[in-house]
Amino acid sequence: MEKHKEENHNNLMEKIISLAKRRGFIFASSEIYGGMAGIYDYGHYGILLKENIKNAWLKHMIQIREDMVGLDSSIFMHPKTWVASGHVGGFNDPQVDCRNCKNRFRADHILEGFGINADKASLEFINAELDKLRADKKLVCTNCGKAELTEAKAFSMMVKSNLGSPVDTLNEENVVYLRPETCGGIYLEYKNTIDSLHPKLPFGIAQVGKAFRNEISARQFIFRTREFEQMEMQYFHDPVDTASIFDMWKKTRYDWYLLYGIPEEKLRFFKHLKLAHYAKDAYDIEYDFESLGGFKEVEGIHARGDWDLSQHSKFSGTTLDYYDEEAKKRFTPHIVETAVGLTRLTLMFIDNAYTEILSEEGETRVFLKLDPRIAPIKMAIFPLLKNKPELVRSAHDLYLELRKEFMCEFDDNGNIGKRYRRQDEIGTPWCIVVDFDTMIDGTVTIRDRDTGVQERVNKSEIINYIKDRLN
Repeated sequence: MEKHKEENHNNLMEKIISLAKRRGFIFASSEIYGGMAGIYDYGHYGILLKENIKNAWLKHMIQIREDMVGLDSSIFMHPKTWVASGHVGGFNDPQVDCRNCKNRFRADHILEGFGINADKASLEFINAELDKLRADKKLVCTNCGKAELTEAKAFSMMVKSNLGSPVDTLNEENVVYLRPETCGGIYLEYKNTIDSLHPKLPFGIAQVGKAFRNEISARQFIFRTREFEQMEMQYFHDPVDTASIFDMWKKTRYDWYLLYGIPEEKLRFFKHLKLAHYAKDAYDIEYDFESLGGFKEVEGIHARGDWDLSQHSKFSGTTLDYYDEEAKKRFTPHIVETAVGLTRLTLMFIDNAYTEILSEEGETRVFLKLDPRIAPIKMAIFPLLKNKPELVRSAHDLYLELRKEFMCEFDDNGNIGKRYRRQDEIGTPWCIVVDFDTMIDGTVTIRDRDTGVQERVNKSEIINYIKDRLN
């Protein structure tokens, strides 16, 4: 039964990867040179989908809230940033090497395959478990099959750069890192935000940006990559309010997934029992990835206490406290964080939307049943027949008008059925067909992706028709 389940999710992942490449969503980076593990490029439909997800997040995190501001901090930051945050000394994964084939693996992932939870476990625990498997002759390389795996050692996930310095002069005093997460820039700009915008606590700073991690074994398509985008928010508040604020953000973020079409049965909370040294509480929102064979983390919600601002105040010598005029007290704000991978959410939405049906002709048809608000293309406009110039001209004129309001496509290539199938595969919610009746009464046919239902709508009413459904 377990083997059948694994074959199913591997098969679905292969289908998603194939669709993503064939239809211009996601490509392996530098493919003409053989590619790079864990690095991907986003094509036309990929960037549109990703941007729509990002904009949906920004809308709910900034636009419709009064207690939130935005930020776009730089990828490079002063090296002391990562010393203060603990990343230089402690941002590591447990690495195991194969002496035979020279492949590298994450030791916690190896143990996970044997049902042993080693997430954030110590090297001592991990090596003790590896020794047990080695003694039972179960510890072999998954690549070459040889029992030649080393003991686990700490592997830094920080990506170094020679920014402003020749490579041969780099040392720990002048090394610059590509940020491993975006929240560091938020802490560094907390004071400037307070001084320039004068927000009252509680308030949050939200941003979207690139992050980089030197993953030992990047895997599972875009779920775990070395270059990715994060959407993070740090909510600054009086520590007496931490419990209520933490619960508020758990509900707020969970409800966002439901709002954009993720079924409740595919979501759950995972409570961290082993917390980071600075954390007061931590939960993950997990999604049941059919393509990955089970629940995986998509977002973290963490009560971080005052550790971050206190550390940066200590290392920089800059006071980062807050004076509450109403309460007449001064304190270092505590932080509740929400952190989600934008690229990981892209895979989540594709995984949830991927649908296959068997047509009456025995043909397997693929649909991406994306929420219309995040679909890359909102509508496609077709002439009923390609060889009727008046239909083609009328359909193209309608396309030129509608694209001022929506991301649209015009398509007159092939029969109408093939055009529908192409749009279904990229998740287009509505297809509009200009036919001979259009030339008489100005109405068009609008076909719904998910139901197949077709309606006659006047051309002058299309914009309001679509906006009503998007809202």
